[in-house]
Amino acid sequence: MKQVRIKDIAEKAGVSIGTVDRVLHNRGEVAAETREKVLTIAREMHYQPNIVAQALTSKKQYHLAALLPRGGQDNVYWMAHPQGIEKAVNELRPFFVDVHFFFFELHNEADFIAKTREIIEYNPEGVIFAPILKKESIQFCADLDTKNIPYIFIDTFIEDSNCLSFIGEDAYQGGRVAASLIDYGLDADKDILIVNIAKDLENTQHLNRRNQGFMSYFLDAGKNRGMKITVEIPSAERADVEVRMDSILNTNKNIGAILVSSAKTHVIARYLEHKKLKDTILVGYELTRKNTDYLKKGIINFLIGQKPMEQSGKAVKRMFEFLTTRQIPSKKEFQPVEIINVENVDLF
Repeated sequence: MKQVRIKDIAEKAGVSIGTVDRVLHNRGEVAAETREKVLTIAREMHYQPNIVAQALTSKKQYHLAALLPRGGQDNVYWMAHPQGIEKAVNELRPFFVDVHFFFFELHNEADFIAKTREIIEYNPEGVIFAPILKKESIQFCADLDTKNIPYIFIDTFIEDSNCLSFIGEDAYQGGRVAASLIDYGLDADKDILIVNIAKDLENTQHLNRRNQGFMSYFLDAGKNRGMKITVEIPSAERADVEVRMDSILNTNKNIGAILVSSAKTHVIARYLEHKKLKDTILVGYELTRKNTDYLKKGIINFLIGQKPMEQSGKAVKRMFEFLTTRQIPSKKEFQPVEIINVENVDLF
């Protein structure tokens, strides 16, 4: 398809190139009727601004902030996001873009709030962040709105926010996918255990949405008639997990499958391996190294992935496009989910 130029719009509108330039870049005085005519023609011709030319010409440096959970031994999933951001920055290297990272301890509200205050003081041109803690994230969004700082969500979406875009998994659909995998291989009368490894499940948006999707599947499509039992474990520490899991499994002998709603599926896989429980279907999320190890052992049956490096990399590029050309991205850009088992894990 031929690239539409400012000159092409000017010819069709019957105005000068300078007039079109002023309209598209919102500078200078242009009559309202002329402005509307130019914008209508630009939309009809599917005009796309030349990001490369504009960014190189301006030579402006864009300072972005990224607010992410700190990755670590039991939180491997969040180690991938900084890699995706750094990769995107390198791909934009001819331009002047840098990202300052602010890391908070997962599920630590006080640490999250402290980092948001540091970001406000840093005063970046744009922010990319994972609004995992709902109440605190809503306040941070309000602070960014007050300062007119655009922001993009990754991993988790919060309704009724002024985010520029969300890039990540459709958590509700991800829950339904997990339910369908379990439902396919489980006897209809067996019970299902949903394990949430979270300090404050009510305030953890994406886990709640997955659980809602999971339950919805059995309300309108699933064949399983067993009980759906939910347990909340506040940490991934071996002792905490063992106490809670022993209590649940000793009380409920009919559990045939377990869903882990987060990337810490390996924590429950470790427990099942230690207890020598081999006949339980285990489904969870994210293609981390620890999860992959248990998948290959046959303890985890399925993993559902959402490509964390890609989502964070896309967020950087969408923010750059918006800052350089005011090109507004889609409000929601869902990542396709991947279903991984032992047969295809080596392809990822």
